Amino acid sequence: MSKITVMLVDDHAVVRAGYRLLLSQTENIVVVSEASRGEEACHDYTEVQPDVIVMDINLPGIGGLASIRRICARDPNARILAFSIHDEQLYVLRALEAGAKGYVTKSCAPEILVDAVIKIASGETYIDPDIAQRMVVQTATGSDPATALNSLSAREFDIFCLLVNGCTTREVADELCLGYKTVANYICLLKHKLNVHTTAEMTRMAYQHGILKS
Repeated sequence: MSKITVMLVDDHAVVRAGYRLLLSQTENIVVVSEASRGEEACHDYTEVQPDVIVMDINLPGIGGLASIRRICARDPNARILAFSIHDEQLYVLRALEAGAKGYVTKSCAPEILVDAVIKIASGETYIDPDIAQRMVVQTATGSDPATALNSLSAREFDIFCLLVNGCTTREVADELCLGYKTVANYICLLKHKLNVHTTAEMTRMAYQHGILKS
């Protein structure tokens, strides 16, 4: 059986080292490239052409969602597994809409990550079973939490998440490597799109949609 080549994209070197070790213990998987930022992954993808990209969606710079969109725009056949600390349905839907073929959380069992990589490499899709079960229940009961924020772009969603987690405008700018005025403009646009006037109102919305836990 030919090896499944993998690119790891995560801004923490220790995290990448752990996942590299985990995946390398599977005989038919080999990690051929690593990146700490989305820009780096987008640049290296064309040269490396991995079978699967394991992409953290919370990255500095352009961010994970925008990186997924950019890579998939260049190569519609790209196979990307979104990998995140977030297990809320909204994050899953945003990643899949961006072009990811699967979604698992960083709290999943090791075998789930390995299984996801293998299935995505073979052309299938894969969603963490616990998340998939909740999504089915939410859809069946009409309690889909994603609708109110669907108008946001990938970048706007990144900024929204940082703001509701307590970051200041300056901290958002530093985290995403954007100018202060650029972030301020994004925040004004966010408030207009979401029909809110304050960050506190955005935070309340985040709680209502399951992005933040009480």
